This record gives sequence, structure tokens and C-alpha cells, in this order.
Amino acid sequence: MRCLTEGISLPREPYFAGPGIDRADALRNRPEAVAALLGQPDARSLGWDSGAPKIDSTGGLVWGAVSGDEQLFLGLDDGAPRFASLPAADDAVGPRARFAILGQLDAVDAPLFAAALSLASWHQRHAYCSLCGSPSNIIRGGWARRCGSCNGEHYPRVDPVVIMLATFDDRLLLGRQPQYPPERYSALAGYVEPGETIEAAVARELGEEAGIAVTDVRYITSQPWPFPSSLMIGCTATATGDALTIDRQELDDARWFTRNEVAGALAGEPNAAFLAPPHFAIARTLIDHWLGDA
Repeated sequence: MRCLTEGISLPREPYFAGPGIDRADALRNRPEAVAALLGQPDARSLGWDSGAPKIDSTGGLVWGAVSGDEQLFLGLDDGAPRFASLPAADDAVGPRARFAILGQLDAVDAPLFAAALSLASWHQRHAYCSLCGSPSNIIRGGWARRCGSCNGEHYPRVDPVVIMLATFDDRLLLGRQPQYPPERYSALAGYVEPGETIEAAVARELGEEAGIAVTDVRYITSQPWPFPSSLMIGCTATATGDALTIDRQELDDARWFTRNEVAGALAGEPNAAFLAPPHFAIARTLIDHWLGDA
């Protein structure tokens, strides 16, 4: 797999990417330091609304006074401590609400939104030790849990997902899933399986979903995706042919689009060949990059 090098333009930074704030990892193993931060007058805790970090009318995150026993230490914002409580166990954001939330969220706050939501979601799903089944407790400022019975330690997981564009003769392969809005086409994607490389996952997913063989897999960029906690690994690949065999259990359709058709879709033309992915999707970043790399 080849990374971007000379002569190839870098893509714009994907939505949710970036450090957000100083995560202050060195403080996590110092409970007394985290407790002192909780008591600082400039400490703030992230609010929650329908299982997701609360945002205001301008798209910014909503912060309030620190309250409650279990606070997740998110880091330092210009030295000011930032925490998040845990949302109620039955307060989970639904799939339909995801895109409405992201359509309102300010991109500046998106990295912190992603970190807080992924971390809180992990705690909701991992209250019990996977080794012995006993209840576990929050440690390291919320970045790990320890079993109260066997002392096993558990850390937040991230699920790797490949998302890729296949090209052939200056055309781009895009597909649509049943849950997409009408006419939307996007990049194909799938989870990396155990014992599999990124390159192998790209080739396997394109073979399974579209029936094509590919070469020259290239890594382009990545994006944290906090629903609940994935790392989207954006790649491109070159198809050896354009004949498609579509897995109709995974996709409603898949098609090759010309560069002009892709440009029209990204421009939002009224008679565009398809509806482009939204700005916050890494698929949009990959398509933008491909279109600009003529």
C-alpha cells in the first residue's frame, strides 16, 4: 500500500479529524490530579441531548458546571479542564438522528464531539468485565475500566473500516445502500476482519460487493466515526475491469460515473447523475480528492 507522496495533492482534512483539545494523557494515571481539575472554577462538563453531545443554535458544543460522580476527562482546552458525564443507559442516539446532528455541528467542535460520544458509548456497552463478567469501574480519567473482581483492565476499542473508491478508465465506482436518501451514491465500505490487512480488506470488499478485482491500493486519509466508534480508512484502488456483479443483499445498486458526472453531483446541479455524500462523510472527502487529482 502506497501513501500519498510527491506529485499527489493532499485531501482536505476529513470532518471529525484533528486533535480537538489537549488530551493530557499524562494526567490520566494521576487520580489526585484529575480530582483537582474537577474542582477548578473553569472546569466544564459536556451536556447531553438524546444520547449525543448537546449543541446550541450555532452548532457549538454546550458546556455546563461539573456535576455527578462519574466524569470522563476529555482534556484541557487552553488549560481549562473539560469533562463529560455519562448519558443515561437507555439514552442512545438513533440512526435517523445522526445526520441531523451532524448537519448542525460546527466543524471546529467536531473532533471533541467524536471523542466524547465514542468514549461515552464504549462505557455504556462495557460496564462488565469481558473476562469474568463482574462489574468494572472507571479508571484513568475515563479512558479505561478495571474489573473489581479479577482486576482485568479494558480500554476503549476502535473498529477499523475500509472505505474506498475504485477507478477504471477515469471513471469512479460508487454504490448505494437501501437506507440512503433517494439517488445518493457513495463509496463502498466494510469492516477489516481479524488477520486481514487494509489492502486485503479493500480488495475483498470490492470483490464481494461489486464483483471486481483491484490492484494498486492506496491509503488516502482516515476519519474517526463515533457511531459508535470506528476508524474509517479511506483508500483508492484501480479495477482490472469494469464488469460488475452486485451483491444485492449489501447494495441496492452500483455504477461507474464519469468525471463530469461526479463534478456535476458535487456541484449540486439539478440534473446531476446522483446525489453526493454530505460534507461530513469521508466518502465526500475521497470523491473531492479524486476529482481534484486530474
